[in-house]
Formats: sequence, structure tokens, C-alpha cells
Amino acid sequence: MSRIAALLGGMTLNEKLGQLTMTTAGLAVTGARHGGDLAAGVRSGMVGNVLNLYGAGPVHAMQRIAMEESRLRIPLLFGLDILHGHRTLFPVPLAEAAALDPAAWEHSAREAAAEGGADGIAMSFAPMLDVSRDPRWGRTVEGPGEDPWLASVFARAKVRGFQGANLGAPDAMAAVAKHFCAYGAPTAGRDYAPVDISERTLHEVHLPAFGAAVEAGVAAIMPAFTDLAGVPLTAHAGLLRGYLRERLGFDGVIVSDYTAIAELIRHGIAADLAHAAALALAAGVDIDMMAEAYGLGLPPALERGIVTMDQIDAAVLRVLSLKERLGLFDDPFARGARREAPAAIAQRRQFARRLGSQSIVLLKNAGNVLPLAPTIRTLALIGPLADAADQMGGPWWAAGGDAPHVSVLAGLRTSLPDVAIRHAAGGGIDDADPAAISAAIEACRGAQAIVLCLGESVHMSGEAACRADPGLPGQQAALADAVARQARALGVPLVALLFCGRPLVVPQLDGQVDALLWAGFLGTEAGHAVADVLSGRVSPGGRTPITWPRAVGQIPIFHAQRSGGRPENPADRFTSKYLDLPNAPLYPFGHGLTYGHFTLSQLQVAPATVREADTIDISVEVRNDGPHAAEETVFLFTRDPVACVARPLLELRGFGKIALAPGQAGTLRLRLAARVLRFLGLAMTPVFEPGEVQILVGPCADRAQLLAASVLLAQ
Repeated sequence: MSRIAALLGGMTLNEKLGQLTMTTAGLAVTGARHGGDLAAGVRSGMVGNVLNLYGAGPVHAMQRIAMEESRLRIPLLFGLDILHGHRTLFPVPLAEAAALDPAAWEHSAREAAAEGGADGIAMSFAPMLDVSRDPRWGRTVEGPGEDPWLASVFARAKVRGFQGANLGAPDAMAAVAKHFCAYGAPTAGRDYAPVDISERTLHEVHLPAFGAAVEAGVAAIMPAFTDLAGVPLTAHAGLLRGYLRERLGFDGVIVSDYTAIAELIRHGIAADLAHAAALALAAGVDIDMMAEAYGLGLPPALERGIVTMDQIDAAVLRVLSLKERLGLFDDPFARGARREAPAAIAQRRQFARRLGSQSIVLLKNAGNVLPLAPTIRTLALIGPLADAADQMGGPWWAAGGDAPHVSVLAGLRTSLPDVAIRHAAGGGIDDADPAAISAAIEACRGAQAIVLCLGESVHMSGEAACRADPGLPGQQAALADAVARQARALGVPLVALLFCGRPLVVPQLDGQVDALLWAGFLGTEAGHAVADVLSGRVSPGGRTPITWPRAVGQIPIFHAQRSGGRPENPADRFTSKYLDLPNAPLYPFGHGLTYGHFTLSQLQVAPATVREADTIDISVEVRNDGPHAAEETVFLFTRDPVACVARPLLELRGFGKIALAPGQAGTLRLRLAARVLRFLGLAMTPVFEPGEVQILVGPCADRAQLLAASVLLAQ
């Protein structure tokens, strides 16, 4: 008999329910309710899993209670939301996605696992894989953007990074893919609101990244708070048991979100806590996070006969199996046993700086005002986020809230020691202070260039941080307007940096500035990363992983829309368009400039006819006619113009990068397996349909910038 089977055979009902219970220690606030006497729960065996406790000392002290004072000596599993670093913070996931670097995505997760492991953590409630096409939704910041293919690549990289080659190693942790699924499509972009989408959208857009996570061996999955067409995901047996467990073969742990099981009562599908617990357990949820539903609800549910002991035992076995895979039975104190070397921490910060500079997206650079001219000796740095080190980490900072983050002001002063930098906040992020604007204008006088640092506070994006009007908050638009007038009067370049966890609706700002950059929230080394890009030490290469709208009324807006029967035609009133605004976004998916200037030509695609088992070879010539060395990103899209089911106008299939010196040209080669051109047909099963398919390559999802060729699919 195995170790865990023997344990299960000797457990009381309460001890079993303890293994299905996760309670907060309160060191981090991730929900409205807080745990009670955690130590007593651990001692009695009624708590088997803990979140929001970190640090080798506190974690090991609680673990000792489990190992020395509880009856069965079953080790605790400690989890924490480690979305973009633990003590060293990397760019928030949406910004990190802009780097389009799967190796870097894996590396950042690997580093976060090492730091988290050193603090005793064995489970990360990440990656978040929700596809978001509505920037009003606050949790857009936590995911990889709008595209399901990109989300799938992100999923594989993050799972590999968190879990490593050996899940039992002290520097590895169980990844939790969340939030299964379609959490990124709530009504009106409002967190926790119902979701109602088509079956096709569910399978083509919101499920692929979770399938990729399962293929990568993800240890755990978390269902979404939300309902899908009236069925809350926490109780969705069709998706949790039918799709995840049976169709995909997922045999890991399913852990609820914070208090989600008890919320089944408010959803209106459970009469009481026992009913809610029975529904969640029957659907396949193994661990109840902070609802007390399993501990309090499953005993009466057993008495009523609405759950069975076999269901409880199956869930306990999955939890114990995960603890065994994590090495907790062999050495429950291995994580946190050794302090990290200072050299490892220093290298991690250098990586954070490189990843931060990779993640910055240059949205506009009129007149090539960037990089800043080396002749500049006086610079005005204006805005509420210019000297805001505490804001650079972004939301979900894990244990990094107390880390020494680098502000833009500090980074520029270090990077440009011979430049006099005049700083003025111009007011707060979301308040009104006309006198502060006047002081900022005064600071601009005599400057040879002006840099504006604008955007959101860290509390304006993330969970429960949705915005009906995602523009510049507070008086920042007025500040930008006043500074823009001053820049024009002085005849100096004006550069704006946006720190925010979502695309902002900023067409006015776009028209006022010479250069515009989106920095997301770049983490611990934010100021140095920004300085590297502004100074020209690094050519920006980030690309928008989500479309930027011109107005809130365009939302949802994304590159993979379908045509419809009356696509936009400015000459025809009776076509799909607005009376007061173009359909086109402010910035399309994949947009991003560099300090080079690239042209693409000579697209070659072979063979001309392909079957499902074939591979398509694609090549394109790329030339850098700009004044600086840079790296260009080339996206690969496909378009199926005639199919049994109307296909999106563009479907992302891959990307490649090529670094070129000024005046240099090179050939970028891409390969595409023909089988990925399958799609869900009329019967919602994959079909490889004969006919012409367009192959399109270019710098973004703007059709006017894409080169096109065709292949013929054959049976």
C-alpha cells in the first residue's frame, strides 16, 4: 500500500476535510474574509493548506505545528499569489506579454519560484490565462492579452518556469492555471459579473490556453468566480469533470477561488452551505479556499446523501498526491531551508531590468525624438508617476511590496548624470490641484526636452478594479494639455510614458505628444529599464498584446473579429461602422516601434499545396533603413476567406524576430504546421477543409501593413 493510501485509510472525516481546506494567514490581503485561529486548525487537522503566509521563519513555525502537534503529521501546503515575481518584481503579466519572449517568460517564473521557494512557498496561484478583450476589466493586467494562441504559448512557458524539471525541488512550486474559464469576458467588463458567450467562442478563444497548461503538466487549476451561461464555474461539472478531467486527462488538483464555493448560494444555484459544498465536490473541486464550505457543509451533505465518502476520498487522494509530488512528505522544511546568495539576488534584479526594457512598447515616435539626444543637458520630468517608486511594482506584488523599487526619476538620474533633471509631480494620480500644474509648467522652462509620466495607480487595476471610463484619471489630462502647450511654446520635444495595467483611452494625449510609450508596471527595476530605453542604450521592442481603443464605445475591440455581411465601407452608410468614429483602433494588436526603421519584402511560401501532415515554409526579407540597430518582430497570421463557418479576419499563428544593424538586411524564416489550420466545423469538431488560405506577415495586425500570399489546402 502506498504512503498516501495508508494515510487516507487512517483518517477521520474531519482530517479528510482538513486536507480539502485552505485558510488564509492574513499576511497578504486577497479577499474580504480573514482566517480565524490558524494554528488551532492546523493542530486539530482541520486545516491542511495555507495561503498568504511567507518567510522561512513563519512558514516553518506553522509547518512544525502540523508535523509535531497534529495527529497524522501531514505536511501543510503553502500557497501565494506570485503573478510577476515574489520579492523581486518583474513586469506585470500584460506588460511581460508585450516582450514576446517565451524564454524570458519561463525565466521570470523560474526566478519567482526560486524566491518563493526560499520563503517556504510551494504553490503559486499563477499563471492567469484569461483572454481579455475588454480593457475595462481590471484583471486584464494579470493575463497575456487578447489572443488565444499567444495565451497558450504564455501558459506553457509559465508552467515550465514555475514547476521546473522536478516539482519536488526546493526551488520549484506547483503552478495553478486560472481562472478556468472565460473569466475575461464578464458583462460590461465588470469583475465577478456573469459571462454569456457562444460555445464557439468558449472553445476557440477561452479554452486553448488551459489545454496548453494541461499539456505542459500544470499541477493545479482554479475555476473562475463567474458563471458561464448560468452555471458557476465552481460547480460546472461539464467543464471541470467532463472537459478538464475526462477530455483533457487532467489528474491534478482543482482549487477554488477565495470564498467561491459559498458564493454558489448568492449565484442562486445552492440553497445552503451543504448544498454548495456538494455541488462543488461533485463538479471536481478538491480544495475549498476560505469558504469553510467543506469543513462545515460536507458533514451535513453526507447525512443528506447528496455526497459520498468515495467523492471525498478521491479529492483527498489528489491533494495528498500533490503534496507527495512537491516533496513535502520527504522534507516539509526543504523550501526555505537555505537563504539565497546575494549574487543570485543581484543577477535576478539585472534580469528584471532587461525584461523591463524588453516590455516597454514605443507607441509613437514622431520625428525620431527618441532616443533622447545626447546633447540634452536639461530635462523636465513631470507627472505623478515620475517619482513614484511605490507604484512601479504594480498590483499583486506578493512579498515585493517592501522591496526597494526604482522610480523613473532615480533611474534617469543614474543613467544621465550630466543632465540636470527638473522634477515636478503636477498633482496626484487621481486628485485636482491647479497650483501643482502651475509648478509643473514652471519646471519646464529652460528644459531641452520634457518627459511626462502619467497613468494609473497600482490600485486602479487588478481584482475588483474595473473602470467604466479607462482614461487618464484625476487631472492628468489637464496636466498633459498644459505641458503640451508649454512644449510647443518652447519648441522642445515632449515624451509621455504611460504606467497602467490596461490600454487607456488616450487619443487626445496621442495627438499632443511627440513620443508615447506604454510601460505597464515594470516592477522592481522599472526606473532603470525606462532610462535604458529613453537614453538609447536599449532599442524598444515591445508589442501591444491587446488592442488600444480610440473610445470606450469601441469596446470590445480585438484583431480576430469576423467580417460580417456588410463590412465597413466609408462610402456606404449601410455598413458596419460608427457615425462619429472610425472602426480602426488607436493602436492595433502587435503594434510597437523600435529605434530602427524596417521594411519587409519578398514574401515566399512553399509548398503551394499542402495536406494536413505537411509543414509550410515561410520566408520574408527584412531591411533596417533606420539610424539605429534594432530587433524587428514579424507576426504570422492566416486568413481563411471561404469556410463552412466564417473565420476571423486574422488568426495569429506565430512570430519571429530578427536583429539588424543600420542598413543591414536579412531573411526571417518561419514554419507553420498545416494541421494548425484546422478549425471547429459546423459540428464543433476539428476539420481540415480544402481551399485557399492566406498567409500574412507583418509588424502588427493592421491589414494595410501585411504582406500576403496563399496556399491551397488539399485532402
